[in-house]
Formats: sequence, C-alpha cells, structure tokens
Amino acid sequence: MNNPGFAQSASYVATGWKLVRTPGLRRFVWMPLLVNLLVFGGFGWWINSWATSWLDTLALFSQWGDWWIVNALQTVLHWLVTLVLLFTLAFMFTLVANLIGAPFNGLLAERVEAHLVGEVADPAPSWLTLVKSVPRLMMSELSKLIYLVICIVPLLILQFVPLINIVAPLLLFLFGAWMFALEYMDYPMGNHGALFKDVRKAMRKKRKAAYGFGSCVALLSTVPLVNLFIMPVAVAGATALYVDHVRER
Repeated sequence: MNNPGFAQSASYVATGWKLVRTPGLRRFVWMPLLVNLLVFGGFGWWINSWATSWLDTLALFSQWGDWWIVNALQTVLHWLVTLVLLFTLAFMFTLVANLIGAPFNGLLAERVEAHLVGEVADPAPSWLTLVKSVPRLMMSELSKLIYLVICIVPLLILQFVPLINIVAPLLLFLFGAWMFALEYMDYPMGNHGALFKDVRKAMRKKRKAAYGFGSCVALLSTVPLVNLFIMPVAVAGATALYVDHVRER
C-alpha cells in the first residue's frame, strides 16, 4: 500500500472509463448512469436559466459609464460568479444523484473490485441484496451531507468577502475535490464495513491521491454531457484506486 502522486491518482478516472466498458461490468453501469441522466437532465435547464438571471444583474455596472476598470471588473465578476455557480451546482446535483443511486453504486464498486482482484461474484444480485444495503448507504450519505453543510457554508460566505473572495473560489474547488474523493471512495471502502469517518481518516493519509482523483472528477463534473457519465466512471475509478493503493494488503 503506497501513496500515489497527484497525477497518478487523477489518471484513475481514465481507468474508471476503461473499466465501465469492460464486458461483464457494463450491465452494472446502466442504473447509476440512468440516475445521473435523470438528475442532470431534469435540472440542467433550471441551472442555465437561473445562472443566466443571476449573471444579468452584473449588467448594472454598465450604468456607471464606459470606464475600462468598470468593464474589467464586470468581466472578472462575470467569470468568477459563473465558475462558482457551475462548480457548486454541479457538486450539489452530483450529491443528489449519488444519494439516489447509492445502492447501485455500491454494487458497481463491489463488481469492479471482484473483477480487479480476480474473485468470482454471484452472476446477478437479488433485489433483497440491494435492499439490505440501503440503510448503511443512506446513513453514509447522511454523514456526507452533514459534513458538507458544516464545511461548505463558511466557504460560500467567503465568496462575498472583499479581498478574500479573490482566493475563495480556489478554496471552494479544493474542498469540492476533497469531497468528491470521499464521496466515491466511500463505495469500495463501505463495502468492507468502513464508516464515513474511516474514509476521511484513510484519505487524510493520502491527500495527494484524494486531491488528484477528486480534482479530475470535479473538473469533469462541470463539463456538459461529460457530467452525465461521470458517476459510474468515478465509482469504478475510485474502486481501482482503492484496490491499488488504499486497501490493507
């Protein structure tokens, strides 16, 4: 069990893409993919209209004249607000999708791990198996939500504090990357009985791995169309990262 670097950990997203297209694993990808399509597809139009309305308020600067500094400030604020909105909303919708698809994500992680370590899994899971996993997964998702609210509220407030708001988007992105790593690493580790606090403890020891993998997932989650497929890919990639570098040998 070694400590992979930032770039090496980020590459596990590509590994996840290869895994979800592997014969024998594809059928376990459809439900997580369908959940993601419904969540992002259903709310995508709302994000666009709401963000556009929000950004239109920045046009108020135009009444101050045609000074270059006003135009420059308007441009900077436009991109700043756009990035913060895109990242925050993408992150929130990803959490909703993971909450709904948690049982299927746990199953996908289980099958990916079995494939990677050469174990033979049952040909098809029963609905009873999925139902039994729901209480544990829901408690885990609740723990993530509490942790998210405690941490993200101060970060969102910082976006509106003068001077500090220059670096606040970077802090928000780093926290989002950290949360994405915890979110997806929770599935393979949770299959072995780990609680969310155990996942946090394990990833604190491998911060480069967490930020490398999480940053890649965070960036892809803000890209239209790509974010529709990121959930099952990230589950598979996180499971491969767990098998190679996190699990106890």
